[in-house]
This record gives sequence, C-alpha cells and structure tokens, in this order.
Amino acid sequence: MAKLQPLETFSLQETEDGYRLLVSAVGGEALYVSITPDQMDDIIESLEAAMGGEEEEGAEEDEAF
Repeated sequence: MAKLQPLETFSLQETEDGYRLLVSAVGGEALYVSITPDQMDDIIESLEAAMGGEEEEGAEEDEAF
C-alpha cells in the first residue's frame, strides 16, 4: 500500500476525453491522472457523500430564533 502523505496541490483540467488531474503531496512528486466523465461523476458523488450529502432543491434550513 502506498504511504499516506498530506496533499500539497491539485489541479483539474477538462480534456477532449474527460479530465486531467494533477496531484502532488508534500515532499513528493506530482502525478497526472486521466479521468473519464463517468469516473468524475463517481468522484463527485463520493465527495458529496463525504460532505454529508447533497441538499435537496427547495429545502430550507431551519432557523433558530
């Protein structure tokens, strides 16, 4: 298994075939990864789930008075 290192930078660019992601860790080398549109959808869904889910349209937050 790869050693876990803190993220230093990342960059995402759209390409003709999907996306190109550049990731680098503190003290490590940069890594380019190609991502298909379906993989990007999966990444977005995973991030939304990790952040507590997507808020439903039209849903209002309760306000405390």
